[in-house]
Amino acid sequence: MDHDQPVHDLPETAASGTTKITDLAVAKVVAAAARSIPGVYSTGLGTSRALGAIRGAVGSSQEPAHGVSVQVGTRQVAIDLMLTATYGVRLHALAATVREAVFNAVQDLTDFEVIEINIEIGDVHIPGPGAALGNRPHEAMEGTS
Repeated sequence: MDHDQPVHDLPETAASGTTKITDLAVAKVVAAAARSIPGVYSTGLGTSRALGAIRGAVGSSQEPAHGVSVQVGTRQVAIDLMLTATYGVRLHALAATVREAVFNAVQDLTDFEVIEINIEIGDVHIPGPGAALGNRPHEAMEGTS
């Protein structure tokens, strides 16, 4: 769904029009901000990661906003985020750090007012024997060419 967003703080020009920022665009900002935080193994859950790995093996790109749901209004956004944490990370502290990063990224990049960010840590990634703690799905795939 597209939403109109007035453009603020830009110099007036002869050109006019509207700017639309889609739910998908906002969700991708949320996912990127969350994934940038150490201790976030991925967005979404383990079963969906497995399906993403299969899609990646056959040449499809991983869904960049997986595990993210947004409700975008004309000037506000509410965010629901599902995470898989890395084992050993303090989960409440991780959620607080992710919430702050997502809040800042969405407000900075979209000018939307963030009214809430609900975070659910639905899984914890426990690496298998010989695997390095902290490896994320995309990092593991990059090393196997």
